[in-house]
Amino acid sequence: MRDTKDVFHLAIPVNDLDEAQEFYVAGLGCKLARRYSDRITLDFFGDQVVCHLSQRIEEDPELYPRHFGVTFHDRADFDRLQALVALRKLPIYREVQRRFEGLVEEHLTLVLRDPANNLIEFKHYLDPRMMH
Repeated sequence: MRDTKDVFHLAIPVNDLDEAQEFYVAGLGCKLARRYSDRITLDFFGDQVVCHLSQRIEEDPELYPRHFGVTFHDRADFDRLQALVALRKLPIYREVQRRFEGLVEEHLTLVLRDPANNLIEFKHYLDPRMMH
């Protein structure tokens, strides 16, 4: 089973490494772990995202079924992310919404769009049991 020392890994396509680095490092505050001529590796909120150069960029992405992101345990972390997005004027795909209102799985969600049209969802569940 996964332990806290293990890291989830996700590879995504990008068409410009400089733009990707600007968005993820300067914008979202992720740490640049490595950079090569064809990819950058990021510490994405404790997990690993690798942005690979690709010409296969989705022009008009849809949130479902392809997106990735972070589910914050603490509401304050979600709020800080939302403030960072506003401060740095990061591209929003879908503004903050409350989903499944009144149900146990009620949560807040905010979706960003990176320069290569990858969609990144940030969430916070009101009931922490819904995180898994």
